Amino acid sequence: MTGDAATRPDLPATPPGAPPPGRGGDEGEAAPARLGPRDVLRVGAAGLRARPLRVFLSALGIAIGIAAMIGVVGISTSSRAQLQATLDRLGTNLLTVAPGRDFFGDDAKLPVDTVPMISRIEHVRSVSGTGKLDVKVYRNDRIPEGESGGISVLAARLDLPRTVGLGTVAGRWLNAGTGRYPAVVLGSASADRLGVAAPGAQVWLGSQWFTVVGILAPNDLAPEFDSAALVGWDVAAARLGFDGHPTTVYTRAEKDAVEDVRELLAATANPRSPNEIEVSRPSDALAAENATDEAFTGLLLGLGGVALLVGGVGVANTMVISVLERRAEIGLRRSLGATRGQIRLQFLTESQLLAALGGVGGVALGIAVTAVFAVTQGWPTVVPPWAMAGGVGATLVIGGVAGLYPAIRAARLAPTEALSGP
Repeated sequence: MTGDAATRPDLPATPPGAPPPGRGGDEGEAAPARLGPRDVLRVGAAGLRARPLRVFLSALGIAIGIAAMIGVVGISTSSRAQLQATLDRLGTNLLTVAPGRDFFGDDAKLPVDTVPMISRIEHVRSVSGTGKLDVKVYRNDRIPEGESGGISVLAARLDLPRTVGLGTVAGRWLNAGTGRYPAVVLGSASADRLGVAAPGAQVWLGSQWFTVVGILAPNDLAPEFDSAALVGWDVAAARLGFDGHPTTVYTRAEKDAVEDVRELLAATANPRSPNEIEVSRPSDALAAENATDEAFTGLLLGLGGVALLVGGVGVANTMVISVLERRAEIGLRRSLGATRGQIRLQFLTESQLLAALGGVGGVALGIAVTAVFAVTQGWPTVVPPWAMAGGVGATLVIGGVAGLYPAIRAARLAPTEALSGP
């Protein structure tokens, strides 16, 4: 009879699930101690503290990828927040009417009474207009004729600021008095080109002197006014040869009736030839610009993803080298009773901690980049919570994937093989 417990009646059979002799139980050595969450973190962090420079460089690779993604999302979101604030302030209910081409391909004209006709449309809150003048404006009368700086001269109705949402940064808008005399309001870009910093200066407009009474603030919804010089409707007709035909009519409709008003504008502005009228919505141009920005944002997010992938490769490389360098440590732990699962968990924890360091650092760096850029542009700083959570989550996934193979490789090392060295 052999010494096998299965054939010796004096020895009890090993019950199912019990540790075999020599590996735990009453007659063998003690079973391996369980590692609690705190122990796992302590053991995993010990490997990182032993190689601070390598850990820093690997975490930096992750951080750059996350920062790129957070920065792109944050800057794009901040830009959209600024756009939305602009639209909320200026409104999306502004419509413009302009002459198109007639049947023969020539420039059409809006009727003289276009503004009062449009004002009769139901749901129209306010209407105003401008007329382009065939004159130039210069800083003084000694500037060559061809050096006008691309500034357009417009005849403007007095109620234009209320309809379009214009504001001044210096001086004031035209009134009933200045609208009949040689007074001019300059757009922000026009004032810079003419070298006018404050009201009271005189400019040479239409071969005569006009006094600057105001400087407009930049207007995102109607940027054509930034590079314009605006004079009163009456003085334009009396001194500058204006024929009274508006070239652009601005209509502010009720917000819930914009499309209804839009359908009636062409026929109302020119009942005889509505096909010669062009109707547009300035906020649509801003929306199209925003769509372009979103496409560009998608491209940059792809580049950030590539950077993040490179960072993940760096983590995997660090963990593989760590396994090779720490064979003796792995063998010693295995010989002292550590299980393969505990070794595997140790190296997975290291990779997760390494990736988490990069993720948190990348999120902080991305927020800082977004804040600096937004402040310099005068935008609100907006970083979506989902982007921050997604950035950290992405690093944890990358850390898990990058550390999986090194962890499995470390766990497969037998104690004698590991202690014998490479």
